[in-house]
Amino acid sequence: MRDNFDDTMHFKKEKEEHMDPREILLYVYEALEEKGYNAINQLIGYLLSGDPAYITSHKGARNMIRGLERDELLEELLRFYLKNN
Repeated sequence: MRDNFDDTMHFKKEKEEHMDPREILLYVYEALEEKGYNAINQLIGYLLSGDPAYITSHKGARNMIRGLERDELLEELLRFYLKNN
């Protein structure tokens, strides 16, 4: 039997379920509040620096927020602000 090491191999990555940025922000906000943090200050620190240490790992919040790009989160915040003002 001949092995075809010269052939191109194709791998399919299963698409990850993409959560709504609004849902993620609310979930992370709630997790920060539950742990006694000033959620707004912590979220601003994360958005400005990109440092995940600003977000608690409580209830998987840190992993959840890292599933989105910071620009997606900022876009959601701006969209909500402009729509409601």
